[in-house]
Amino acid sequence: MSQRELPPAPEPLPVPVTDAHTHLASTEEFSGLTVVDNLAAARAVGVTRVVDVGTDVTSSAQCIGIAERYPEVVACVAIHPNDAARAGERLASELDRLEALIGSSPRVRGIGETGLDYFRTRDEDGRARQRTAFAAHIAWAKQHDLALVIHDRDAHDDVLEVLDAEGAPGRVMMHCFSGDAGFARRCLDRGFWLSFPGPVTFKPNEALREALDLTPSDRLLVETDAPYLTPVPLRGKPNAPYLMPHTVRFLAERRGADLADLCADLEANATAVFGPWGSGDD
Repeated sequence: MSQRELPPAPEPLPVPVTDAHTHLASTEEFSGLTVVDNLAAARAVGVTRVVDVGTDVTSSAQCIGIAERYPEVVACVAIHPNDAARAGERLASELDRLEALIGSSPRVRGIGETGLDYFRTRDEDGRARQRTAFAAHIAWAKQHDLALVIHDRDAHDDVLEVLDAEGAPGRVMMHCFSGDAGFARRCLDRGFWLSFPGPVTFKPNEALREALDLTPSDRLLVETDAPYLTPVPLRGKPNAPYLMPHTVRFLAERRGADLADLCADLEANATAVFGPWGSGDD
């Protein structure tokens, strides 16, 4: 199997679930899986709703367009922290362009992914631009009563510091949660939802699993972040929403939970964060 050859589909889940964070257009570019085929493959294994997430103005507009065409999709819009860092003097105008998208469609249900990334952005000027963009995204989420979807890489303390200083909106999702149990507790104490991707299945990530262990069932989400972060046993292959059952089954086994009950909880939590999809699920 070549790197970009798609893996086979897993056994379908017994109850529908939502992929709380994916990138449909990027998945098509990476593996050739079209949006139509991507959604059909996901539906066939019980992943019946997805949250399509933008990372700049162009991809955010794409997400809105996809969500307006497909009722199983809702959109999040944002300028990714690393894109904000690279924007330089263009950042203010890019933020203005993004803001214009927020109220353009009822299919926009979240602001994100936004936050801080100290892994790829190391210079202080870039990090300052990230914080400026982050604060703007927080304000929009509160203004429009939308979920805030956080990207946090190697920046745990500063992410919480900015959220506390700006005042977090009512619904905050820690996308691709990467902290340990202590950081999970700090997020949960603030009422945030924690979303776990494929790396929770990777053998070295016991600290991440300990964070999963203490996450209450009503604060738990699952995601692919496709086309990357494919779970075991397919690590290294292209990811897509139809592969999320591997992660869901791992979560159920780790938590000692009934699989159908866990799926129902995950679905209810996605609705709590992003609202009803408007396709008969409300």
